[in-house]
Amino acid sequence: MSVKPMYKVIFHNQDQVFEVYARAIYQSDMYGFIEVEGFLFGENSAVIVDPAEERLKNEFDKVARSYIPMQSIVRIDEVEKEGPSKIVDSAGGDKVARFPGAGLVPKRD
Repeated sequence: MSVKPMYKVIFHNQDQVFEVYARAIYQSDMYGFIEVEGFLFGENSAVIVDPAEERLKNEFDKVARSYIPMQSIVRIDEVEKEGPSKIVDSAGGDKVARFPGAGLVPKRD
């Protein structure tokens, strides 16, 4: 029985670190972007609802494919089991250093 691969993608987005699970990851034809499609979200029971995962689920609800800039990617892992998707503030205790990208323009005198 063939098992479809599953990926955990961690990336920066507007001073937050997103951790999402997806079925497919591709290098985009648009230079400098990674394509992520087939977002996976856990089925929540009626009793316990994770607000961070619900927020991500609502944000990516009608998204077929997302293009993420390569410099925003922190890590991509192929995993066997899906975990909880989450959002962490970069300004909080869990700091993740951002790689300097093309968005930084040197100051001129």
